[in-house]
Amino acid sequence: MTAPGSLALALPAHAKLNLELSIVRVRADGYHDVRTRLQAISLHDLLLIEPAATTCLVGGVPDDLVLRAQRALERAVGRALPARMRLVKRTPAGAGLGGGSADAAAALRGLARLHGLDRDLAPIAADLGADVPFFLYGGAAVASGRGERLAPAAVDTGWYAIAWPGFGLSTAAVYRRWDEVGGDGENELMRAAFDVEPKLAEFASMLGDGWRMTGSGSAFFRRVPTRDEAESGVARLSCWTAVARPVGAWGGAG
Repeated sequence: MTAPGSLALALPAHAKLNLELSIVRVRADGYHDVRTRLQAISLHDLLLIEPAATTCLVGGVPDDLVLRAQRALERAVGRALPARMRLVKRTPAGAGLGGGSADAAAALRGLARLHGLDRDLAPIAADLGADVPFFLYGGAAVASGRGERLAPAAVDTGWYAIAWPGFGLSTAAVYRRWDEVGGDGENELMRAAFDVEPKLAEFASMLGDGWRMTGSGSAFFRRVPTRDEAESGVARLSCWTAVARPVGAWGGAG
């Protein structure tokens, strides 16, 4: 229970789309350097966080990245940072929408604010995952390296129709297959994703023209000018769908 006057936070953990994605090279450590244009979108999980004597994640929705983020921040500052956290999940896992990474970044931001920390969170975020640094700030960016090097970009316009087939893909498996089959187009991982999971190719064919895969799959999106067009674009589909718009930067630990 939160004491009267104590700080309680509700942090949206916005999803992202990869508007473009290309593989630059395979690194000596086996990871891949990429160049990708990232756009945060209005679809989001919600992290509720408040003071507590000991840490607990409630609500029946486990998220290992939230607790990993907390442990990493505790190691960095050298003390416990207890909190009561509840995660409301709306972004499907394994979809290429960055849901887990967004949750981790929200945990870092929330814990830093809850405990009054004045610390650069970016190095901690980079250790947690390639997309986590982007989610500290949001908006739009061109990411390079493993995704941790960010250059600001213009926020996209319009709306997105989003469709997910109901199953996720292993990011590591898709990258390993890219090593074998390569790729081209606006998302160079799509060929490898289809090879890893042939059902995804069938799903893309069902969607039709104008849809692009985000990240390493398995969600697809279609950019349209208006919300009405986005809603009509998903109305005929029987899978999980969402309608979202691009959102600007939220910035830092606030």
